[in-house]
Amino acid sequence: MPDRCEPGRPWPLGATLTDSGVNFAVYSSIATRVELCLFDRTGTREVRRLVLPSRTDDVWHGFVPGLPAGTRYGVRVHGPYQPQQGLRCNPNKLLLDPYARQLDRPLRGGSWQYAYTLGGPARDLAMDASDNAAGAAKCVVLDPAFDWGEDRRPQVPMADTVFYEVHVRGFTKLMEDVPHAQRGTFAGLASEPAIAHLKKLGVTSVELLPVHAFNDERRLIDLGLANYWGYNTVAFFAPEPRYCAGGDPNDFKRMVKALHAAGLEVILDVVYNHSCEGNHLGPTLFLKGIDNPAYYRLVPEDRRYYSDVTGTGNTLDISHPATLRLMMDSLRYWVEEMHVDGFRFDLAPAIARDGRYEFDHRSPFLAAVAQDPVLRQVKLVAEPWDIGDNGYQVGGFPAGWSEWNGRYRDSVRDFWRGTDGAVQEFAARLAGSADIFGPSRRSPVASVNLVTVHDGFTLNDLVSYNEKHNEANAEDNRDGESHNRSWNCGAEGETDDDEVLALRERQKRNFLATLFCSRGVPLLLGGDEMSRTQGGNNNAYCQDNPVSWFDWGRERREDPLLDFTSQMIALRQELPVLRDNRWPTGQADEDDRIDLSWYSVWGLPMTEEEWTNPSVRCIAALFDGRFTPVNGQPSLSVLLLFNASDEAVMFTLPDAAGVQEWRVRVDTGEGLFTHEEAERVQPQAHLELEAHAMAVLVEGRDG
Repeated sequence: MPDRCEPGRPWPLGATLTDSGVNFAVYSSIATRVELCLFDRTGTREVRRLVLPSRTDDVWHGFVPGLPAGTRYGVRVHGPYQPQQGLRCNPNKLLLDPYARQLDRPLRGGSWQYAYTLGGPARDLAMDASDNAAGAAKCVVLDPAFDWGEDRRPQVPMADTVFYEVHVRGFTKLMEDVPHAQRGTFAGLASEPAIAHLKKLGVTSVELLPVHAFNDERRLIDLGLANYWGYNTVAFFAPEPRYCAGGDPNDFKRMVKALHAAGLEVILDVVYNHSCEGNHLGPTLFLKGIDNPAYYRLVPEDRRYYSDVTGTGNTLDISHPATLRLMMDSLRYWVEEMHVDGFRFDLAPAIARDGRYEFDHRSPFLAAVAQDPVLRQVKLVAEPWDIGDNGYQVGGFPAGWSEWNGRYRDSVRDFWRGTDGAVQEFAARLAGSADIFGPSRRSPVASVNLVTVHDGFTLNDLVSYNEKHNEANAEDNRDGESHNRSWNCGAEGETDDDEVLALRERQKRNFLATLFCSRGVPLLLGGDEMSRTQGGNNNAYCQDNPVSWFDWGRERREDPLLDFTSQMIALRQELPVLRDNRWPTGQADEDDRIDLSWYSVWGLPMTEEEWTNPSVRCIAALFDGRFTPVNGQPSLSVLLLFNASDEAVMFTLPDAAGVQEWRVRVDTGEGLFTHEEAERVQPQAHLELEAHAMAVLVEGRDG
């Protein structure tokens, strides 16, 4: 083991492998000394401790000649331990390198993670003197070499994108066709059976819940639970070890390569708004012990405490240059080295706040992303809300960003559960939400439309429960959203009532058909296509068990909803008018045709009285294909009929200019039909829809 450390270089940060050794560089503006600790191959015995000999502009650095890839290491930061001033250096605690590319083990909360004496009367004000290296996770020097071969990004246009939100572990944990050792890993997601399911569905972009290495909170460990979702990041460059088959970090790269070969994009859900280190009583694993006031937003009046707009105990201070650099370096790493195709940013307003903690579309982070030539090549999607003041920012992000549209989710749920006065808002969301995204000069693809996501009910549970049932989370059912805009269709939870079950199936088809016929970009929650249930748990963040895992049993694999979902996605791809990335104007052209027009059940244009009547539950939307030409020719027009009432309704089809015949491609009460199978109906004819049903009619032009 080398016993000397040369001056090295201050850049790049982290551990950089060269032909002659490894360069280490760590940022800390408050340290008085930084030590590099090297461990044996098991990561249990410290074999050498070397002081990083040089400091350049608050970067401590050194080069260790002869050090190989695979070396386990950590750092100790000497400096002031004065929590009341926001300073929390404790050299007794081995810390992770913020730029570590690999960790040697998963992190599970324990007493060794704390820099203060647990249970002591002074709490975090008293520094703990015990050494934690034996139980601490270690960083691993990574050899970045990988044969990408002919890997190519699918580069799916945003207008043609269909996101599929899925958890790496839960997707294949119970998939029997996947080798046992690969289940629940990146290799499992890259397996032939997993990719076959994704291709059968027709989705284009796999959006993975967090894959950055994370920490299981001690509280959850004590309860026999785990942080299943992974929104508890401890390493912004390293993939989660428990998802790497055989512990090999290249498992992630092989997954990306396999998905790309199948034409599928890889989108990462990333957490740059907070870390796993919690509040002042949380663990000390990396940033808190390296340079607490640089990386975190502290309460100005009492710097012992953390400003928290995330609900996790802390908020990362992206307005600080060191933190901004860490996040930008991380993002570029995952694009350039790991070949991912985009990101979904958790609680994005928290990272788009300026130095005054105000949301600002010209904040340091958003400005840095806007000018970055690497990040401009990939998809950028914001979850546009946090829990701070002015934290609900749907529509507030600048050009180049798309956003999860929470107003779409709420309005579609309200409409299909029969809420009074829901028609106007529903129509605006179906048309792409121009009122939300138009003012920022963005197009309909700025709206990522969603009905269900990981956070909340699954689609099956949305139509099966009026109330959340989170007892298994051990929080007395206090956690999770209480206002779900759900409807159990007449019975709470499991039932053998045939009428209730039939209505639930119809409602699931209604939600899916609406999603894939809306302007904007659809997001499908993984498992909804097979009626995945969490038994009414709408906050299964800590359920690393069959509550959250996909059920691949025969009943689920043969669920008719799977074929319906696949065919709805195919129908969307077949009809350009549904994917048009221009705002409808609703104005008549010289031929008296309108790009998007709205009709009542009578086949007549909606009146102001009908728009504002709270009892109206039915509406029809006509997308005119003439306004969406393909190769110079008008595309097929589409007529959507919606009946959210409790009774069957007879629609009179509008007299659409230029349309000679309609074909009923979808009736959620009966099924989905090919062009040849579809019932043919004439304009101004009558078409009955049963209660709580939807129909998609496509212009019957042949050839």
